[in-house]
Amino acid sequence: MALKTLKTEAEPVIDMAELGARVAKRKAQLGIVDPANSARVKGRNSGKNRTESKKALLKAIKDAGGNW
Repeated sequence: MALKTLKTEAEPVIDMAELGARVAKRKAQLGIVDPANSARVKGRNSGKNRTESKKALLKAIKDAGGNW
């Protein structure tokens, strides 16, 4: 049995779609760039400086049917 003086209120429900839109809008206002969607960052890792062992690993993954 709860105390008679205890009054609990329900937490407000957060709409995740609305929250995501608000966060995206705020990031745009602040100039924060999402690296996954930035054309400037997409070509950053072209693979020119990969070691031979890394190239061999990626080839083995590709030969096994994977896509890294």
